[in-house]
Amino acid sequence: MSAKKYKIPQVLEQIPILDFAAEAKCIAKVNDEVIFVQGTVAPGDIADLRVLKSKKKFKQAQAINIQPLSSFRTEIACEHFGICGGCKWQHVTYQAQLNFKYKQVKDNLERIAKVKLPEFQPILGSEETYYYRNKLEFTFSSARWLTEDEIGKDMLGSMNALGFHVPGRFDKILQVNHCYLQPDPSNAIRNGVRVFAESNGISFYELKNQHEGALRNLIIRNSSSGEWMVVVQFAYATEEEIDLIMNYLKSNFPMISSLNYVVNQKGNDTFHDLGVICFHGKPFIEEKMEDLRFQIGPKSFFQTNTHQALRLYQLVREYADLQGDELVYDLYTGTGTIALFLAKFAKKVVGLEYVEMAVQDARMNAVHNHIENASFFAGDMKKLLTEEFIAIHGKPQVVITDPPRAGMDEDVVRQLLRVLPEKIVYVSCNPATQARDMAWLDEAYQVDVVHPVDMFPQTHHVENIVRLRLREGIV
Repeated sequence: MSAKKYKIPQVLEQIPILDFAAEAKCIAKVNDEVIFVQGTVAPGDIADLRVLKSKKKFKQAQAINIQPLSSFRTEIACEHFGICGGCKWQHVTYQAQLNFKYKQVKDNLERIAKVKLPEFQPILGSEETYYYRNKLEFTFSSARWLTEDEIGKDMLGSMNALGFHVPGRFDKILQVNHCYLQPDPSNAIRNGVRVFAESNGISFYELKNQHEGALRNLIIRNSSSGEWMVVVQFAYATEEEIDLIMNYLKSNFPMISSLNYVVNQKGNDTFHDLGVICFHGKPFIEEKMEDLRFQIGPKSFFQTNTHQALRLYQLVREYADLQGDELVYDLYTGTGTIALFLAKFAKKVVGLEYVEMAVQDARMNAVHNHIENASFFAGDMKKLLTEEFIAIHGKPQVVITDPPRAGMDEDVVRQLLRVLPEKIVYVSCNPATQARDMAWLDEAYQVDVVHPVDMFPQTHHVENIVRLRLREGIV
């Protein structure tokens, strides 16, 4: 049998990087052929491009031998930049990030929606560009990712790691020394647990083959009021090992007001179907937004940039322009944060959501805040939002929708076109699918507000608010 021939990758030399592209990539051109470039480049750089894939209309390439010439560049804060996939735009200025996110929204809405658009509002930047997250998840591994420097020095040390997945490698974890996404004492808690576990011979989880080991996952959450929650996932740990870790955290980090653990021996890290044991403190932390308080448990969803989420919700409330007598439907309501944020300004708010657990949180927070004019329902959205449901709960004058990245179900859009609320305020984390849905709604609605909001500095992700008003003459 003949050996399979190895094809040497094509390398294009000294190629100017022209612009940013979607998904944290950049764009270059060679002989009018578009090349989508991945790597730590910025517009204005020169780089050699190793071609990864060739399609009919474009190529995909990895930037190598980069000459960093771009005026958009700035100093990199994190030692893990370029390996960790978390902050791919850390090498460009924040203003450049905002400019491209604005352009990304504009390009998607113009190219895909093809509807008449108003002048866009300036993108709302985040006041905090580092240490803005209120939740991080870290993974334990007994087979950490080795950097080129470590391999070259042949001084590997411990193979344990507590950090993030390397992009494209589910089985390799990058040891994170300092993360710039969550404020202190997040780094101290993570590093402390890692050192303590190694010092006491407590094993780290093996992700790929054996699926064994005591420590599996670490979740750290915090609120703007200074409360901290830690959730440790154990796999095959003894009761003694669990007690050692949990008592270490309790004794050394007294700011932790909710200390919890889970035993998870499944094939994945999700624990929403597993019991959570509160080892110390209360089983939740509290977040405050204006005069509302939200209880956040280990399984609760909450926007990970609290301060910017407040500003986003305030804009949604502004664009909903409620007069106090409206029935509002909040589609894809999650844990009901927007619904509860609007409740005292409306006659009634009805929240609809796929996830039963999220709806339970929404109902709990309504009771916690003494809100009696908000009700929440769980189920498949396209099956829940029916003529019968609307007949029972009433026709909404205003609809808020904040769907996942896939956008709204087409059946849901069609139902909105039958119900014809006066206003739709559409919040999206994916302007491309938002634009698709806007095109569907164009037969009855016109867009009068577009307002991008940056929730995630140092990344390519952007939120966008669109308000659609019912066209005159549509009944």
